[in-house]
Amino acid sequence: MTRGRFIVFEGGEGTGKSTQAVRLAERLDALLTREPGGTSLGTDIRSLVLSASTDGAVSDRAEALLMAADRAQHVDELIEPSLAAGRDVVCDRFIGSSVAYQGYGRGLDIDIVRAVSGWAAGGLWPDLVIVLTVPSEESERRTGGARDRIEAAGDEFHQRVAKGFLEQAEDEPDTWVVVDGTGSPDEVEERVLDAVADVLGFEP
Repeated sequence: MTRGRFIVFEGGEGTGKSTQAVRLAERLDALLTREPGGTSLGTDIRSLVLSASTDGAVSDRAEALLMAADRAQHVDELIEPSLAAGRDVVCDRFIGSSVAYQGYGRGLDIDIVRAVSGWAAGGLWPDLVIVLTVPSEESERRTGGARDRIEAAGDEFHQRVAKGFLEQAEDEPDTWVVVDGTGSPDEVEERVLDAVADVLGFEP
């Protein structure tokens, strides 16, 4: 049986990655999932990490480890079995987000965050990572401002996160593609489909 393809969408707040993940999953008849929150345990972790009421109560290292715990459960319970069964998987955030948010954003050691994330994922890495980017003012317009604990971390934090995504893409050009997220959802989707064709060699 042919193994499924694992495609991840990354990017900051309001870049449109969730919308494009849904669209691509529908085109591929793929399993659509997200981090944090792709499993029952992940849903609980998502609530802990993102709840505005926990602001200041979750340390940076604890946040990184909670994300890793979510990933370990997610891969074991959902992602790896689906790929092994030949099903394509489209995921909204994966290891790249941990590196960008907890590494670049929170200032934790980037190599350690990446190593812990890779271990939590059991050595699973995406076949393709699509990073969507939009100007900060467009992100603000789309999100309407902070809604959860991480979104409320401040402009400088999110600038570091954006830098983190772009530097990861520069470091891994064979699997990471940066896609302009401005314009209509249809326009962005065309760019995403081009990226899939270029990297994975097939037309969705």
